Amino acid sequence: MQQRRLGRDGPPVGPIGFGAMSFVGYYGAADDGEGVRAVNRALDLGVTLIDTAESYGEGSNEELVGRAIAGRRDEVVLATKSSRGSPEHLRRAIEASLARLRTDHVDLYYLHRVDAEVPIEESVGAMADLVAAGMVRHVGLSEPGPQTLRRAHAVHPIAAVQSEYSLLHREPQETMLPLARELGVAWVAYSPLSRGLLTGRFRRPDDLGPHDWRRQVPRFQDGNLERNLEVVRRLEAIAAGRDVPVATLALSWLLHQGDDVIPLIGSSRADRIERNLEALGLDLSPGELEAIDAAAPVGAASGDRYPPAHMPSLGR
Repeated sequence: MQQRRLGRDGPPVGPIGFGAMSFVGYYGAADDGEGVRAVNRALDLGVTLIDTAESYGEGSNEELVGRAIAGRRDEVVLATKSSRGSPEHLRRAIEASLARLRTDHVDLYYLHRVDAEVPIEESVGAMADLVAAGMVRHVGLSEPGPQTLRRAHAVHPIAAVQSEYSLLHREPQETMLPLARELGVAWVAYSPLSRGLLTGRFRRPDDLGPHDWRRQVPRFQDGNLERNLEVVRRLEAIAAGRDVPVATLALSWLLHQGDDVIPLIGSSRADRIERNLEALGLDLSPGELEAIDAAAPVGAASGDRYPPAHMPSLGR
């Protein structure tokens, strides 16, 4: 695979990364054995960035990833996240994460959300100390606001911002993505298929299982879901012209947004990894990109991308 880079001085990674969150049951029943197989299948196919977090399953997801990469650590650019930003928590959290991941360092350590109770300078300063101690190679932030990113980068180079970015959430293009490029920060795009909306699999709220977390997400609820599916149908018509699934079209569009954009795919089954990587072989013409832009312009999605209780933590 052609490589992309995590920031100006960060490691090269495959153009698509793998997010392991789906194996802790947010989207329904999960199977640890299948999770291990999926991570290994991703590595076999040339995916190198593997992403987890201490909060996913209260550490169980890190344990799964640690089992999956045992014996293959040198093939992996390993990323995890701290759920809080105090220096004390960051130190305890990285030590616990390293134990669960069965490694002596992570390549990228994110602050999962900007901590409202801790100045970003303190959080990033503590993360820089972890870099100096050899436990962390590079520092990242998830869902920061623009001023926070500037302040953080002034303390220690930020290698990557992880934030949602897809054809149903293009808002990063307006402010945050240009700022990241100004600072030389890579953009790791989670939910590139808008939590499955851009696969075309969900046509009504009852298509989600009874314990699926997405039932709480406004975009999947009555009214909003129907309007979002109108966007998906327009994209499906474009995808049909290339004889590819709409998910392949959506991932390819994201890959065309710049070499500093790294989509983070997640899959609950190992046999779906290869299907997601088909987007790497789909070259879109300028005319096709214009048609996609017209079908799914900025602001086309209906409904918030998180439940109300989660929204205040975004863009701090």
